[in-house]
Order: sequence, then C-alpha cells, then structure tokens
Amino acid sequence: MTETNPASPRFYVAHMQKTAGTTLRDRLRATFPEEQVYPNGSDGDDARISVISVRHLQERWAVRGSEIRLLTGHFPVRVTEVLDSPDPWVTMTIFRDPVERVLSFLRHQAARRQRGATEDTPIEEIYADPFRFEAMIQNHMTRTMSLAPEEWGPGDGVLTSVAYDDERLAMAKEALAGLDLFGLQDRLDEFCDELGTRYGLDTGEPMRSNTTEAYDVPESFRDRIAEDNALDVALYDYAVELYRERHPA
Repeated sequence: MTETNPASPRFYVAHMQKTAGTTLRDRLRATFPEEQVYPNGSDGDDARISVISVRHLQERWAVRGSEIRLLTGHFPVRVTEVLDSPDPWVTMTIFRDPVERVLSFLRHQAARRQRGATEDTPIEEIYADPFRFEAMIQNHMTRTMSLAPEEWGPGDGVLTSVAYDDERLAMAKEALAGLDLFGLQDRLDEFCDELGTRYGLDTGEPMRSNTTEAYDVPESFRDRIAEDNALDVALYDYAVELYRERHPA
C-alpha cells in the first residue's frame, strides 16, 4: 500500500458514475471549504461540462488551480498528469458491483429525465440508447481507470472510445494497483475512516447523496448487463480481492 506523502497533498477523486462519488465529495466538504473544491459554483453554469470535460477543467485550473485542494469529477484517473501542480496528489476512487452501478445509472437517467427519458421509459430502452451505452455505460470503470492522456479526444476524457480487450483490462488493473487508496461502494464508511486515519481528513457524518431507489428487473437483463460489461466485472472482482488483501478482517 502506498505510504502517505509527508508533504501537503492535493486530493483527487476519480468519480466513476453511480459509485458513491457524490456522497464522498459531500462528506469531504467537512474538510475542504467551497473555494478549495473543484468543481464549485464558479466553474460554470453547466455542471455536466465541469465534471466531465478535461478541456474545461484545464481552463479552470489556469484560473484557480492554486487554490484547489480537492478535485472530483468524471475524469480519467490519469487526469492529474495534465494539471500543473507543485504539490503531490493523493489519488483515489470507489468501485461498485458493475451490474448494480449500471442499474443505478439507468434509474438516475429516468429520474432526472436525461436525454428524453422519464420514469415511464422502460429501463431496457434507456440502456439501448447508443450514446448512453457507448459513452457512459459499457465498461465505464475500466475505461476511467485505463485511459492515457494521449488517447483522449479534445475535451472528451472518459467519453473516449476504446477497444475492450485483455490489454485494456490489464491497463486498468495496473492503474488500480497504483492508486494511493480505493474503496468499495458497499463499504464506504470504512473508506471514509481510512481517509481520516491516513490523511487526517474529516468526512463528517454518514450520508447518502444523489441516490435512487432500486427495484426488481428481470434476471435476463442483469445477465445482459454483466455480459456487455465483462471487463468491468473482471476489474471489480480484482478490486474486491485487492481490497481484502489490503484490509484483512
């Protein structure tokens, strides 16, 4: 496990969608005031741009990078490589069971009425939307963990299309093993405790942010999601195994 850097670090949460990243960010507000957080209200009117566009992040970093101590967003895990910082980074993320992550994402799309979806739209129809599937669903965790800066399209970041193969999975596993720390969505409180123990961060009281209520879906649909996201299933299994090695009961 990576040792805590004695210098004053910045913290980067590679926020993979529907893995409790929003909850973690909100809990970390107990440590970091608003002006030290990216994104905040000064970083543009469209939150969808500020949390996903690497180009926008770089533009805002040029304006107020010196004050940002907590960076969160749907960016590739290696995004810190394109940000000029004299301080070391502590890199982290949270993993979630891939099928549950995708189902939560689909419910969120319906509840927030994204891309024309509503609460009445069949969940399989939301899943089948080509843009959603290719850019935000398929092997999202593997893509976030494996993308190298030279692969990103201008401003695309995690929306970049890649080939899903054994090499891509190996890149993601290597990046995961190199993180300073990571957590599992169903053990979030443990992760928050570790942030306090290792880095002295206050994560406040337990809470849940940006959630949806689960409901039953056909087992065949769950099987379809698992098959379509086979690399994420393998990556999550690896994350669980590594987590248990690093946190023996």
